[in-house]
Amino acid sequence: MSFFKKIFKKIIHDKSDDDSDGHERKAPVKPYHGTVTPHPNFNPNADAAALRKAIESRDVDEATLMEVLVRRSNSQRQQIKAVYQQDTREPLEEAIKSALRSDFEDVVMALLMTPGQYDAYELKHAMKGLGTCEDVLIEILVSRSNHEIKEIKKVFKEAYDEELEEDIKNDTSGDFLTTLLALCQALYDAGEKQRGTDTSVFIDIFTSRSGPQLHKILSLYSKYSEEGLAEAVQDELKGDTEDCFMQLVKCAWNTPAYFAEKLHLAMKGFGTNSETLTRIIVSRSEVDLKKILKEYKRIYGRTLQEDILAETKGDFEKILLELCGDN
Repeated sequence: MSFFKKIFKKIIHDKSDDDSDGHERKAPVKPYHGTVTPHPNFNPNADAAALRKAIESRDVDEATLMEVLVRRSNSQRQQIKAVYQQDTREPLEEAIKSALRSDFEDVVMALLMTPGQYDAYELKHAMKGLGTCEDVLIEILVSRSNHEIKEIKKVFKEAYDEELEEDIKNDTSGDFLTTLLALCQALYDAGEKQRGTDTSVFIDIFTSRSGPQLHKILSLYSKYSEEGLAEAVQDELKGDTEDCFMQLVKCAWNTPAYFAEKLHLAMKGFGTNSETLTRIIVSRSEVDLKKILKEYKRIYGRTLQEDILAETKGDFEKILLELCGDN
């Protein structure tokens, strides 16, 4: 365990050296890697009217629903929702629920939520009823930023009148619970808050360091240790806690590859996990889906779109392909 502490001290030292000149460093403008972009000629009134017509037609016009919702950014969809409710006195979500069914409905409903609402919904759904879908809890909490986790907690409280941490306490236990609660503290800015001495070094370091810092830890570990980090995690941790840390490591090392693997596993073998496909493709469509598509092709030798065509069908297939953009 002391090995991790030594590496962390080196990272803090390097960070101090980087900032020693006293100059404020401006963050570079980040390139955009999403597949969904704002519509240049956006008109929420026209879009709301088009959706109303599509929903109220004798046979629901799914093509128009896809054309409008996929080709608008999330912020634009929120404006469309507001106009639709103002014009019809009915929430757009309720109209969609009465008109659609199956996996296609799930994608459309996901597109109508804000990112924070969708993450909160998925977390609640993962802990609802008998049993807990640990993989969903891990995926969301290890891959979201400090700001995003704070927003999820805020929305979760507003939507369900419950604290996210309390729900997690009721559905998990042991070191896995400790890890998830640490992630919920939104500590992805190093030094924001001191960790307690009763928390293990693994949980301390891996839940309170930024993505770049974790990436540097992994690089240094491979230089100074003959044992791989994966083996170290397996030696120290078991069960859901081990799985959580392995996903933390994968996500910190290469986030697009992490999601590419999860998408691949969702379509591997008998049956397709449509919920995972929907969650990842929708939630990353305005973040890094282009990079995920690139990693998918690099790792598996074929495009994500090819596998979607092979494993899904109907309007569900069409809307996923639309969200993925050009092949």
